[in-house]
Amino acid sequence: MRATTIHAPFDMRVADVPDPVVRNPGDAVVRVLRSCICGSDLWAYRGESARQAGQRIGHEFLGIVEETGAEVTGVGRGDLVVAPFMWSDGVCDYCREGLTTSCEHGGFWGSVGSDGGQGEAVRVPFADATLVALPAEAASDDRLLAALLTLSDVMGTGHHAALGAGARAGVTVAVVGDGAVGLCGVLAAKRLGADRIIALGRHEARTDIARRFGATDVVAERGDAAVDAVRELTRGQGAHAVVEAVGTEQSMRTAVSITRDGGAIGFVGVPHGSGTGLDLSVMFDRNIALRGGVAPVRTYIPELLPDVLDGTIDPSPVFDLTVGLEGVPDGYKAMDERTALKVMVAN
Repeated sequence: MRATTIHAPFDMRVADVPDPVVRNPGDAVVRVLRSCICGSDLWAYRGESARQAGQRIGHEFLGIVEETGAEVTGVGRGDLVVAPFMWSDGVCDYCREGLTTSCEHGGFWGSVGSDGGQGEAVRVPFADATLVALPAEAASDDRLLAALLTLSDVMGTGHHAALGAGARAGVTVAVVGDGAVGLCGVLAAKRLGADRIIALGRHEARTDIARRFGATDVVAERGDAAVDAVRELTRGQGAHAVVEAVGTEQSMRTAVSITRDGGAIGFVGVPHGSGTGLDLSVMFDRNIALRGGVAPVRTYIPELLPDVLDGTIDPSPVFDLTVGLEGVPDGYKAMDERTALKVMVAN
């Protein structure tokens, strides 16, 4: 079959790889209908995260179950399913507590020895615990498929950040980052009832989506100027809840600076360039809480799925470019050059 492989910085190839097969009784093989390129994939693309030459890549996908192992009972051949960006066994202590990303037997699509989502098919371990069945009729609805695909990562990750920040009715939320996760953080904050949502971003096409998702204010400045602008909007106090969806030292410094005393930051940006760390004394003095990390999206899918299906939330606008599988290298280039927000791959 065909699948995306990474060979060196900026060297993405679609190559022939072995077809996935059921190896264990709990496995399923899923034929991929839709996958996508994540902003976190760009760290590998740029050479800032190490990969082996020829390693598979891609961790967001949905598709049709083609084959199952003897112990799989929750999904069957022909079912439409979505996969979270990590597989998990569903029974370990962490899974029972909802922290599926720390599963004792879990793993990440595209890690060495596993299939990546940006291909024609994927072997899924622990299929019953990992995969979530979707309505069959969604397979013929392109917009709905796009919205459902966000449940594999960005919508659940935005939700995780909004929860960590304490987004709720009566509070002001600020979102640092105008990528797909940041925009889904806006949508999640709106869904959780936030009264005011300030989106920090410089790209008009993206901030237009932020407004569509529920942002009441947009701050285009960066650094100290952004801090001043947010504080001006909040009577000098800052936001009760701040979503940090970038992962750089500068973005985290901005997040801390715009958080109201007694507030919280939900951080989900994959950390890069933040080796000097946070000044904990600032957070201590101002009673700022920090929560977040790798989002256990498998735990959130059952909660978010009904709202996607009935149209209460529609995250599909985060996809602004669609390519076929052979066009994935061009999709990476478009996202790296910021001519695309998030690229969907349609098989």
